[in-house]
Amino acid sequence: MTHPAAARIATILPTIFAAAVLAASGVLAAEHAAHSSAGKSPEAMQKMWRTSLTRPPLAATGYFDAHGTFWLAVVQDGHLTLARSDDKGRTYATPVKVNAEAEIIAADGENRPKIAADAAGNLFVSWTRLTADTPFGGHIRFSRSSDGGKNFTAPVTVNDNLEPISHRFEALGVSPRGEIWLAWLDKRDASIARRQDKAYTGAAVYYAVSRDGGRRFGPNLRAAGHSCECCRVAMAMDGSGVPVILWRHVYAANVRDHALLRLDGKSSVLRVSEDNWAIDACPHHGPALSIDADNTWHVAWFTNAVQRHGLFYAHSRDAGKTFSAPMGFGRYDAQAGHAHVLSVAGSVYIVWKEFDGTASRIQLKRSDDGGNHWSSPRTIATTQGASDHPLLIQDGRDVYLSWNTLQDGYRLVSAGGTGAEE
Repeated sequence: MTHPAAARIATILPTIFAAAVLAASGVLAAEHAAHSSAGKSPEAMQKMWRTSLTRPPLAATGYFDAHGTFWLAVVQDGHLTLARSDDKGRTYATPVKVNAEAEIIAADGENRPKIAADAAGNLFVSWTRLTADTPFGGHIRFSRSSDGGKNFTAPVTVNDNLEPISHRFEALGVSPRGEIWLAWLDKRDASIARRQDKAYTGAAVYYAVSRDGGRRFGPNLRAAGHSCECCRVAMAMDGSGVPVILWRHVYAANVRDHALLRLDGKSSVLRVSEDNWAIDACPHHGPALSIDADNTWHVAWFTNAVQRHGLFYAHSRDAGKTFSAPMGFGRYDAQAGHAHVLSVAGSVYIVWKEFDGTASRIQLKRSDDGGNHWSSPRTIATTQGASDHPLLIQDGRDVYLSWNTLQDGYRLVSAGGTGAEE
């Protein structure tokens, strides 16, 4: 499959947003260090955590609503800001602050702010507020706008357990019925076990739903215990408008593969990957999920198991009961990682990041037959220096890469569709 280079669209966000990029590896690096240094004293952990919180965020989240309006969320000076563009990111209106009072907001590729909208045009945003005094502590925050992003409600905390522990890595979704779903990683079960002097591996996955447009959320419900602590949660709506969540799960003896659950209140947790990656730490490398119009479930993940390592893709045509044989992609020797998958109008797109020793490159593969056959990978964006994880978003039938970089600022790059040739 060949694609004329002239069709690539790249837009650089104005300086006001470029100033918010990360100068170092930030919170993510601190957490990697924490997971690999169990012998550190509480004082050392506290110092490392506080240092990580002073670094500026890098993640930026792009989103197209049903009317083709583009929204960009970035974090600046403790505020989640949302900017509107009516010309696909070429120009922006003045950013609006979602949270009036500054707070410490997580904004890296595994824990970025989220944007969603309902059929009526109401906007919803979620994020994780980090706690300054408790290493890796956080709370799930939510706000909404009913006037086209001009004003947002005062943020609310969705997790009903308010201990200064980890409630983080949320996923946000809106069903066709207008229900607003949030799922996240939560350490409350581990906290209970600790007080009872019992062992508990990992965290748990909790969720909550609002059925009144985000005014109120129902009680927190546990989807599963023993999840990985710091790998992002993925969410997508299935053919019946029911959310499906995908996460890295801790199986026996610290095997960290992937599991999914349909949040209908009666489905069971299903195992997606059986790589048997045994690791007594969190890899900070969560999975991706997309469900297309014919209810095919597309998943992508990373593993570093002995017998199978790197990035993999599979799909299920029976609601997760069985999956196709894993398809490896990306160059393992180029640190291929942090894949994202999106299915639009019968085509499936995968992007991921590779590093050649000098520059980071976003690679793209495309399937036009539901994930059975794929194009060769091609580079659609490059940068030198720090960069966010790649994110795929759609505007109708058109697909775009949303990517923030230290050197080049924010970029919105055409990945394919009907609006422009690739």
